[in-house]
Amino acid sequence: SRGLDVHVVLFYRGGVFDTELAADGIPVHFLNKQERWDVLGFLLRLVRVLSGLKPSVLYSFLDLPNIFAGLVRHAIGSPKLVWSVRSAGMEMRHYDWMMRAIAWFEAVLSRTADIVIANSRAGATCAGKRGFPRNRLLVVENGIDTDRFKPDPEGSGLVRKEWNIPPVARLIGLVARLDPMKDHPTFLRACALLAGKLDHVMFVCVGGGTAHHRAEMTALANGLGLCGRIIWAGMRQDMTAVYSALDIACSSSFGEGFPNVVAEAMACGVPCVVTQVGDSSRIVGNFGEVVPSRDPGALANGVERMLARLESEPDLALLSRQRVIDNFSLDTMVARTEKCLRGA
Repeated sequence: SRGLDVHVVLFYRGGVFDTELAADGIPVHFLNKQERWDVLGFLLRLVRVLSGLKPSVLYSFLDLPNIFAGLVRHAIGSPKLVWSVRSAGMEMRHYDWMMRAIAWFEAVLSRTADIVIANSRAGATCAGKRGFPRNRLLVVENGIDTDRFKPDPEGSGLVRKEWNIPPVARLIGLVARLDPMKDHPTFLRACALLAGKLDHVMFVCVGGGTAHHRAEMTALANGLGLCGRIIWAGMRQDMTAVYSALDIACSSSFGEGFPNVVAEAMACGVPCVVTQVGDSSRIVGNFGEVVPSRDPGALANGVERMLARLESEPDLALLSRQRVIDNFSLDTMVARTEKCLRGA
């Protein structure tokens, strides 16, 4: 809408935003990647699509797309290459050899990029330590669509009814995929501490993951005595209603860049308790509680402090939303991104 001709090229068909992109008139091209080892055929399809588009700027997102963009750049006319870094503090020992190799190769190829846009200050710092060219690193923080993410009282009521949450209960939620970095065990242990002290709190985990990881976390929750106090909601599409159903949103991660879920929850008027990782503390400012990572006791204490603040600070929900509007708007992100792309 600002005068740039944008095309989106996706690895797979069937993502949650495919229909939305098409409805907004954005041309979407699918590469139909078959599986992990579909590499050569995939690269040929990528070159064919991009050669037809003849982009002046090729903007890639995340590690593997960054690598592929770097590999095919000179085969499609040598457009300006802009990479995106969306994470910080990743501990690769938690992932398989393939993921570690991808991270290493991405750092090796990073000098092929004209600009690397990190979506957090922490992400830019971590990328520099990994060997990315520091003089090409720029920060454009994520923007939140506050017309989309806003308090939804009606949706909140429907979700709480679906989950059988009593009206008097305080609902504490973790919205995160089942991934080691998100540190569900710390959240669950904090929940157990809170459940032992407070009768009126309940908990929910929202997000998808492998069946194996889900089974592990469910077993841990049951072993901690949380049966009947915690809901496993899986993946949801009605996120404004889900956020609005929470009284407090938590982020227990030990590695983050710019956690969208924190800013989205705040935009929906839900105050947050976050770990001191990535840009989490910058997002919540004075309107959230910040605690050390990997410390269930500290996380539980942070939730208790926030519960007390909800009683003593009636404007906390409104102020949380206003902080996102003032600091992390969609317009600001788009303007900064456009400036980077035009200057690449």
